[in-house]
Amino acid sequence: MSQTINVHEKGQRALKSLNSLGAYLHKSVVEQPLLHLIYYRVSQLNGCAFCLDMHSKDLLAGGETTQRLLVLDAWREAPFYTERERAALALAEALTKLKGGHVDAATHEAAREQFSDEELIDLTFAIIAINSYNRVNIAFPNPAMVGTYTPGQYA
Repeated sequence: MSQTINVHEKGQRALKSLNSLGAYLHKSVVEQPLLHLIYYRVSQLNGCAFCLDMHSKDLLAGGETTQRLLVLDAWREAPFYTERERAALALAEALTKLKGGHVDAATHEAAREQFSDEELIDLTFAIIAINSYNRVNIAFPNPAMVGTYTPGQYA
């Protein structure tokens, strides 16, 4: 049986730059509830249990509804997401799945209609950041950590 590597303890030097990006995004011009919704959706796509636990708790603590979280996987069909959220979710999925190496024109245009240039840059880096965190947690799984997060713990 392989031994679990606790990247959060032993990989601090490597995680420092990623954590700096997280700190930048915490002060983003994009509203935090939307960023957490994106973090949650991307974590669903990537199957990152730790990040799903973390961002669901942060979303609920911030006033998000259980219904919207439970239905997020089907956001295209659900009536309770705004156009801004839909544009962000579509961009997050496109940047996470990378079909053909580019975001399709319709997704890009929808995002440009909803977000300023500065917001679009921050949103893109938020998607990059959560994909990176997901991949670190998937590469170095620590099942004992899942469920231990408390809202705002890494704020």
